Amino acid sequence: MFLEKNVPLQPYNTFGIAAKAQALVRVRSEADLLAVLADPQLATLPRQVLGGGSNIVLTGDVKALVLKMEVSGIRLSGETDKHWFVEAGAGVDWHALVAWTLDKGYPGLENMALIPGTVGASPVQNIGAYGVELQDRFDSLDAMDMFTGEMFSLNAAQCGFSYRDSVFKHASGGPEALGLAGRAVILRVRFALPKRWKPELGYLDLERKMAETGIRTPDARQIFDWVVAIRRAKLPDPQVIGNAGSFFKNPSVSPEQCADIIARDPKVVHYPMPDGSIKLAAGWLIDACGWKGKTVGHAGVYEKQALVLVNRGTDEHPCTGGEVMTLAKAIQTSVYERFGIRLEPEPVVI
Repeated sequence: MFLEKNVPLQPYNTFGIAAKAQALVRVRSEADLLAVLADPQLATLPRQVLGGGSNIVLTGDVKALVLKMEVSGIRLSGETDKHWFVEAGAGVDWHALVAWTLDKGYPGLENMALIPGTVGASPVQNIGAYGVELQDRFDSLDAMDMFTGEMFSLNAAQCGFSYRDSVFKHASGGPEALGLAGRAVILRVRFALPKRWKPELGYLDLERKMAETGIRTPDARQIFDWVVAIRRAKLPDPQVIGNAGSFFKNPSVSPEQCADIIARDPKVVHYPMPDGSIKLAAGWLIDACGWKGKTVGHAGVYEKQALVLVNRGTDEHPCTGGEVMTLAKAIQTSVYERFGIRLEPEPVVI
């Protein structure tokens, strides 16, 4: 274990917000976490796990001990008649994993291509895109209890997945409510990729690609290429314009609520869900309120996709996390006043 002090975090968060970690440890194995627990000064500090920094908004310097997850490695860990099982370290870049699985002939993750972040963060957020969520391809994970130092594994049911949610985002509520926020650190994740693969094509953008290309039965590689092209056309590259990807969750409403909105705004983008609810496109709601391209301070709404907030700051006048959250709250107010819907942010605010 190597402890670093006063570490600039601007390179480690995709929004590019300037902040520092008072103390940071790079975690490349279980031994690094055990060393933290064995150190009398570090063991009692609050902790903040940091993966790719693609889903956080820093509102100031981080006083907690930052655990920078850098566990590497991808491998085929097993297979059955129905699945290939692929294991990846928590520090592996998510898109790199998706590309690796396709290169090896293991389809199933292609709809989630180009999602920023690391493998270790993927179960926390239950990431998803274009009709596929992590829980649809998840097998199990290995994590460490940062109170006891014990390793443990969880299957999908034990992770409590729901839309952009899991047990890793909730603190324990007692013996009947399992919450692992602030307690568990994910080290490895395993995915069950189907041998009887079928394409997931139920989203409008993919339907448009089929119409444009005339390809009605795309393979996994074709879907991967389409998703990459769609995302690059809509979303800014964090290396060029700082951002945290989709800033708000797509809200779900009842069919009656949706019908009421359609009566007032017939063009509202909506998708029926298996449970009978209707998912609305948060980006459309924000755009309808006139926010696309607008700026508050040094934080702005991306001109090509209203769901994305971006860093408009400069070296002389950097964007702050406070400005980002001021803009986010103003957007939430506008959407609620017009549609009666409360948008929830996706990133973790630190």
